[in-house]
Amino acid sequence: MSLSPAATVPTPPLAGRAVGGGGSPVGDILAVTARPEVINFAGGLPARELFDAEGIAEAFRAVLAEQAPRALQYATTEGEPALRWALAGRMTARGLASQADDVLVTTGSQQGLSLVAQALIEPGDTVLVESPCYLAALQVFAFAGARIVPVACDDDGIDPAALEELVVRERPKFLYTVPTFQNPTGRTMTADRRREVARIAARRGLWIVEDDPYGELRFAGERLPWIASLPEAADRTVLLGSFSKVMAPGLRLGWLRAPRPLRAACALVKEGTDLHTPTVNQLAAARYLADNDLDAHVARVAAVYGTRRDALLAGLPDALPAGSTWTTPQGGMFVWARLPEGHDTAALLRTVVGFDVAYVPGAPFFAGRPDHGTLRLCFVTQTPDEIAEGLRRLEKGFAAAAH
Repeated sequence: MSLSPAATVPTPPLAGRAVGGGGSPVGDILAVTARPEVINFAGGLPARELFDAEGIAEAFRAVLAEQAPRALQYATTEGEPALRWALAGRMTARGLASQADDVLVTTGSQQGLSLVAQALIEPGDTVLVESPCYLAALQVFAFAGARIVPVACDDDGIDPAALEELVVRERPKFLYTVPTFQNPTGRTMTADRRREVARIAARRGLWIVEDDPYGELRFAGERLPWIASLPEAADRTVLLGSFSKVMAPGLRLGWLRAPRPLRAACALVKEGTDLHTPTVNQLAAARYLADNDLDAHVARVAAVYGTRRDALLAGLPDALPAGSTWTTPQGGMFVWARLPEGHDTAALLRTVVGFDVAYVPGAPFFAGRPDHGTLRLCFVTQTPDEIAEGLRRLEKGFAAAAH
């Protein structure tokens, strides 16, 4: 017996976690970047004219000419050995002794973050995050069913006393941190704070998820050690890395370094997610690393980014309302600004976008009480001349909103 069309039964509803997020802030940001007339300080996009397109293309050509059957075939979930060894070598050279078996290749570091969340979080578990925090991390943790609690921060990063108090009171599964050139603030956690965070994690029983997508993009100051390299944190830190900001985001290549039990759990989750990261991309990246000096390329990119940061900082006093403050990052991609009391950057953006310029309002980056007077500006995507024009438009937009 068949049902008539009028008698059909509705399909079951979507899962609550898929409809309870109230929209996609990341998707909204990316939609703004697609408008060519907008000078866009909103996205976190690296400068495409600085990609080593020919070097990457040559790596793909070599891989497909010399080992096409392997490059086009399925691979192991953990990743191609050549790339894992190359990544281990780069970490070892930076003070974190590593072997290929310590590394899981991921489809961008965003997948690594998702794998860790799925491997560690049970619905209702507490996760500690910086305040403010990387927006897409908040989405991942919320999707996993976590209770997200912000930790107080200042210009030097996480406040250790506040962290320890929360760990004792909330009994969280892990702390998520971007200690170097943080997204969205651009700040860097000091060496002393890193050691304190490691000691608290060891003393109180806590995982640390250390995300480092921007650390190589330094154009001022001295490099600081990963938390993962500190003895107190060696058995409890997940280090996430990515080629998106230093090679090309379209490759979707990241990695995860973690203690063996957690790494194995993440590999199991990944197997059920995508089986493995594309083989040809992995082999091409390994070939690129073998044939090219990635560090020299990154140094050139960072130098350009430093010039663009300077152009942004030079124009902010005129572009932002009087009494505004902002960060001065030593690397990375972002400046974080706070407008005087009474300003709402989300409301202001509706007017500002009419002048063909955009930024990201700061409120969505907060897990707790939002600061509506904040905003994030990405300084790497445009040239200094484009940045100057964008700031002129921003000044006009704020002036128009004030009348």
